[in-house]
Amino acid sequence: MALTRVNWEDLPAGTRQAVEKHTGRVRSARTVSEGWNSAVAMLVTSYSGTVFVKGLRQTYARRWTQDAEWMISPYVAGVGGRVAPRALWRVEEDGWDLLGFEAVEGRHAVYEPGSADLPRLMHTMTRLGKIRCPDLPLKSAEDRWRPYVTEPEHAAWFAGPALLHTDYNPLNVLISGSRALLIDWAWATQGAGWIDPACLVIRLIAGGHSATQAESAVSGLPAWQQAPAEGLALFAAASVRVWGEVAEASSASWTARMADAACAWQAHRALAV
Repeated sequence: MALTRVNWEDLPAGTRQAVEKHTGRVRSARTVSEGWNSAVAMLVTSYSGTVFVKGLRQTYARRWTQDAEWMISPYVAGVGGRVAPRALWRVEEDGWDLLGFEAVEGRHAVYEPGSADLPRLMHTMTRLGKIRCPDLPLKSAEDRWRPYVTEPEHAAWFAGPALLHTDYNPLNVLISGSRALLIDWAWATQGAGWIDPACLVIRLIAGGHSATQAESAVSGLPAWQQAPAEGLALFAAASVRVWGEVAEASSASWTARMADAACAWQAHRALAV
């Protein structure tokens, strides 16, 4: 369920003052409508420039997503990686946990067949695949998907050393000029490198691709080329259970599309084993 958005002027005075220690005096703040998982999502402009601010109440059950984004940012937004906007500062004040990111002009990706955004995204995913997974307390792919396999030992197929984004909702892909940047790293995971392309395949099917077209779109990724057929089949089956659970818990139309897409991919994968 989407969180109700909180505007700048509705934040406690102490929280706003803490933010202005980083930004300088705020001239304007525009709440954005995209996304569902942050109570605060706004572009804040001061005399020194504009930053994107996102955040949650400190009592919110999923505040750990703030920790994950803050923790991973130096590795994905640094000079060597640069596949995401930089996290600039963090404010924890008066019951709020806010992150300030560099503001990047752009738009969200389009996942329709033939979209010019997909080659840009493939380039970014290739770069992500070259970033060494940092020694951080990240979620492991084995643990994340073990509840969704029929035999616990099957989760071993998902283990690996790669740094994964895993949430390729098109709202999490920002197209800025010729670049595709990945935002919202709440679900950063360590696991087999082919899991990220697999997660994207389901999104592409939901965006209008056939399963064959979706797999063709990611076929140039080194991680996909190394993917074992049995591992993909097990991940496809697990994804059906994941998205079926999500769709059952939500009446949003996009969850049903994802559940249908996962089923379509599983049927396709069953023929490839």
